[in-house]
Amino acid sequence: MSHVDVVRAAFAAYLAQDHAAMDRLLSEDYVFTSPQDDHIGKAAFLEVCFPTADRLRRQEILDAVALDDEQVCVRYEYELTTGERHRNVEVTTVRDGRLTETQVYFGGRFPQG
Repeated sequence: MSHVDVVRAAFAAYLAQDHAAMDRLLSEDYVFTSPQDDHIGKAAFLEVCFPTADRLRRQEILDAVALDDEQVCVRYEYELTTGERHRNVEVTTVRDGRLTETQVYFGGRFPQG
């Protein structure tokens, strides 16, 4: 599996809320950073961030591109159950077929159309 495929599999596991699959895709020393989460580890990510897919009506990966031998950049759009739409960018490091770090950059609301 390519690094892009591993990242896509993590997005799919999140949307399906497949905890076992996500656990397998994350390295034991996984680190997650976003404007709301400052370098949290795997356990905190799985407890706090992972169970939030129920707030989404839909999510679509717009771009997934390998930046180098380890990093993948993903731009995606999602719609909340409230109808608000947003776009974000993530840069994820993949080593030995597992995610080791994700850095999320929040975008603002994105209008319809």
